[in-house]
Amino acid sequence: MSDNATAEDTLLALVEGRLWHDFCDALKQAGQQVLAADNPTDELTRAEGFRYLTRLLRLGLEKHLEFGDPDFPQFYSLSHETAKIGNDNPDNCYLNCAVDGSLDYRISGNRGSVAYLSIESKAGSFIGGGDMAPTGHVEVDALAVTANGDFELMVSARPQPGNWLPMSPASDNILVRQTFRERAREQRAQLRIECLNPRRSAGLEPRRFATQLAQVVPFVTGTAGLFRQWMETFAGHINRLPPNDQQVCLRAGGDPAIYYHNSRWQLAPDEALVIEFTPPRVCRAWNFQLSNHWMESLDYRYHRICVNNHTALPEPDGSVRIVVSHLAAAAAGSVQARRFPNWLETAGHSNGAMLLRYVAARDYPPVRTAVVPVAGLLRGEMGELT
Repeated sequence: MSDNATAEDTLLALVEGRLWHDFCDALKQAGQQVLAADNPTDELTRAEGFRYLTRLLRLGLEKHLEFGDPDFPQFYSLSHETAKIGNDNPDNCYLNCAVDGSLDYRISGNRGSVAYLSIESKAGSFIGGGDMAPTGHVEVDALAVTANGDFELMVSARPQPGNWLPMSPASDNILVRQTFRERAREQRAQLRIECLNPRRSAGLEPRRFATQLAQVVPFVTGTAGLFRQWMETFAGHINRLPPNDQQVCLRAGGDPAIYYHNSRWQLAPDEALVIEFTPPRVCRAWNFQLSNHWMESLDYRYHRICVNNHTALPEPDGSVRIVVSHLAAAAAGSVQARRFPNWLETAGHSNGAMLLRYVAARDYPPVRTAVVPVAGLLRGEMGELT
């Protein structure tokens, strides 16, 4: 449909079937994000690219159709084990929901045992590379919470007494980040949300459905296109980890309490990447992860592809050394497992994205890297880090 189409035009297109045809044609064109000349052409990257589009389609349908009603919001997840966006954090549980800045909401539940829990209101989406900077941000540990972790949080554009998450009139979604030390050992937060002043009764409205369906494929292409541009930018510092432009990260939905080092990695079969840094003196949490070319975290269900401040073993001087290799740690041998305890595997990939993030840090020490022969590394030869 044309951007200038009225709601009546969209409804008529739905009834006549043209909206569905437009949806299918636009989805076909979304494949150009995978076929673009700046993407690798190896079979694994290409296969993951098309799988990525199917995952984004699934997320887009949930975001805009199944969970797109701000009068009757529900929490769902836009990034999880089998659908991922923008270097999703393997140590996180993400929750999302639709809101409207003109309405009032109440979030209630229990914070669980996670190390870090933040809740943000936002305006905009990845459609057209939209600005998703926070319109409100709270860390739950800064709120009034009972001894057993229960809390309530008012969400509105109008100031509220007590626990309050601000919105702006333009706010249209909420993002919750829960950061685990060890995902399998911790209790995630249990959260509910309700709209206190819904404008109508629940149910499928054809006009609303038509408008929402028309947003799904732009979400797919907008998301894929934004992070394809990021990867093209990161090509200027492959196998290095300089800081991001933090404002760019915020506009893409980043947390204002998190400091980001996004980049790309690329290794030959006989190479390893060594990363060294000294964690900030004051830091709520940090982690490092590997992702594929589409900025999806590698499959952390089956491979060790990330390490954090709780699971990493530091050097005697407090620094952290991470090894990235095609070789799994078990295959490297017990001696190397003791010498390089923070050994991560590439899960069959030759290239991809990587990210080091600090949560609530007060300083940002430099990160040094080096690409070294695996054989030399196994002999204890580190190479020169820069």
